[in-house]
Amino acid sequence: MKQVPLLAVENLTTVFDVKPRPVVAVNDVSFEIRKGETLGLVGESGSGKSVTAFSIIGLLQPPGRVAGGRVMFQGRDLARLPEPEMRKVRGAGIGFVFQEPMAALNPVMRVGAHIAEALVVHGLAAKAEARGRAIELLRAVKITDPEKRVDDYPHQLSGGMRQRVMMAVALACKPPLLIADEPTTALDVTVQAQVLDLLRDMKKQFDRSLLLITHDLGVIAETADRVAVMYAGRIVEQGTVREIFHHPKHPYTRGLLASIPGGAAGSRLQAIEGTVPNLSVLPPGCSFAPRCGDRMDVCATAFPPQTPAGGLDLSTVAPGAKVEHAVRCYLHGGQP
Repeated sequence: MKQVPLLAVENLTTVFDVKPRPVVAVNDVSFEIRKGETLGLVGESGSGKSVTAFSIIGLLQPPGRVAGGRVMFQGRDLARLPEPEMRKVRGAGIGFVFQEPMAALNPVMRVGAHIAEALVVHGLAAKAEARGRAIELLRAVKITDPEKRVDDYPHQLSGGMRQRVMMAVALACKPPLLIADEPTTALDVTVQAQVLDLLRDMKKQFDRSLLLITHDLGVIAETADRVAVMYAGRIVEQGTVREIFHHPKHPYTRGLLASIPGGAAGSRLQAIEGTVPNLSVLPPGCSFAPRCGDRMDVCATAFPPQTPAGGLDLSTVAPGAKVEHAVRCYLHGGQP
């Protein structure tokens, strides 16, 4: 019997209605997250990773809007839920760790008040007991002297400690799914490692699923079970960490992996030529083709369909069968 995924994003499309022409920031994106699993969403800046996350959680601001697709979570399509119902999902169903905690935390609210508010709003604690629960959560995310820190303001904490507070807020209501949007951005290497260790510990301790968004493939290698690679608003390859790192199929994925430092001393780092295309004027066909050293004539005709990495057409795969490694590239099959 096929396991029902905790989150199933199906053909999600997000558009920003700006002039002179709309920008399709997320284009026909599909992926699943299973119970207890970590999915890494990776790609260059501007690839659509964060917009995907905000589309899932319903935090897009105008002119952004979800233009198509479904976001199935616990049997409900979040893309069509009214705002009052979405407020119940945020925090209690899906916890969110924002990219920049200093911007996400209210500067005039004490640290403990952020956590207590989440508990009280979702009816999980009375005001009288919320402070004690906040202290427990600060201790759980390994903030030293939580009885004192609970009364601090965000500006009194270091960047790493603020990120731990964000994790405490995200975990307060024990949501089954966490979304962490670039949680190690602007942190030094030592603190990055501590935050990643904490994410792994919290996921394991509380049996949570995790959507980890990052541009850092090293973070993905250490943390994720499966990987989805985004480019110009589309997922171009997805599979297990082992498959993606040891047997990458898409030229963009191979380019990302080749650009990681780690070769012989003095060797030249490889780089992907060109720049990410303007999402409002994408080239016809495969959006990576102008930068691709393996491009063929067919690449300019239509965006490639998703096929199993072995080259079969997905239409030939038995219904319900798992395809652990899929790619959108004419080098590996498919017809325009």
